[in-house]
Amino acid sequence: MSREIIEDAKLRKDGFIEIEREGSTIVQLGKYRIVITKPPFSDGWEITAVRPVRTLNLDDYKLSEKLMKRIAEQAEGILVAGAPGMGKTTFAQALAVYYAGKEKIVKTVEAPRDLILPDNITQYSISHGDAQEIHDILLLSRPDYTIFDEMRNTADFRLFADLRLAGVGMVGVVHATNSIDAIQRFIGRVEMGVIPQIIDTVVFIKNGFINKVLSLKMTVKVPSGMTEADLARPCVVVNDFETGRLEYEIYSYGEQTVVIPVQEEAEKKGASKLAEKSIEREFMKYTDKVKVTVLSDNKCIVKVPEEDIAKIIGKEGKTISRIEDDLGISIEVQELGIEDAKKKSEGREIPYQINMKRKAIVFVLDIKMQNNDVDIFIGDTFLLTVKTSSMGLINIKKGNKIGQILLNAINSGEKVRLVA
Repeated sequence: MSREIIEDAKLRKDGFIEIEREGSTIVQLGKYRIVITKPPFSDGWEITAVRPVRTLNLDDYKLSEKLMKRIAEQAEGILVAGAPGMGKTTFAQALAVYYAGKEKIVKTVEAPRDLILPDNITQYSISHGDAQEIHDILLLSRPDYTIFDEMRNTADFRLFADLRLAGVGMVGVVHATNSIDAIQRFIGRVEMGVIPQIIDTVVFIKNGFINKVLSLKMTVKVPSGMTEADLARPCVVVNDFETGRLEYEIYSYGEQTVVIPVQEEAEKKGASKLAEKSIEREFMKYTDKVKVTVLSDNKCIVKVPEEDIAKIIGKEGKTISRIEDDLGISIEVQELGIEDAKKKSEGREIPYQINMKRKAIVFVLDIKMQNNDVDIFIGDTFLLTVKTSSMGLINIKKGNKIGQILLNAINSGEKVRLVA
């Protein structure tokens, strides 16, 4: 049977021997890729014939308008990734046909050549040449797009990178168990800084359909999880293409290049919230509007109105230094923007009653609101954050600055809002 297959491949116009070694032969016969193994490579004779299950065009994948525009206009360094048998080659084949239909010059680099493509797409076999020959031929023939099927070894990845940096539009097919693994296969083979120039889009295929699309770009930033400004460095940021959400960061750490998944900011722990409230109370001695963000156990950002910054910093920084010593935390003072004040006002508004005492303004809330943090607003202007008592009460002394502002607002008929 193997002899007949090999003879048929030599006679038929649509058949050829792709690879022939002492213990194995790979034959392409029409749409069938046939792998023949024999002793001593295998313990017996084996013939495996594989055929494409389906042939799809790009419309069958129901791509979003955003992704379709990217493929048509911008993406020129595409990686098609997925586990074996998930449909990577089928998608790459659909891309090749799509680009050829747009009157682009399309060529393929395959080993073995098994893509089912129209005659106007030339298919090169890297098995019958080498990386240098493929490089020379492609640069001299100047294709618009090259489909590089089944990139496996370092020479394949370097050839892909070299052609992409030379300006050839490249679509590479790689095995990967998840989308980020496809990018990681370039790390160590090319410089980290040029990865976004080589790859701009990663399409991860699962069960024949597009499971995830990633986009890459280069930026200089402080990596997520680090807080000090002097730790800023060049980073490759990997975003979910459809949502724009940051998924991974790639950067140099010491002598290593690391790929770090970026988690969505989780709900802050009770300890961090308590610390923020304590710091807010300290700064309310100097200003009537303050927003605190705790970055780590030893650093926070405090935003206050611009006119209060000089007072808080103090002469030669003495006031802020004293506050830092008292609180035991490093503080970065920033200007409180309009948006920062507005964000707090977007919570749930709480009903209340006001009792005017001789020395205090008492807000009476539902007993269910006991021991809760509540933001007080005059209109849309944030005033302060307070904790309710065990009886669901808020006491504001009339004699202090906040009490005077609140009393004036109530007397003039302005709307006082409580937001949780």
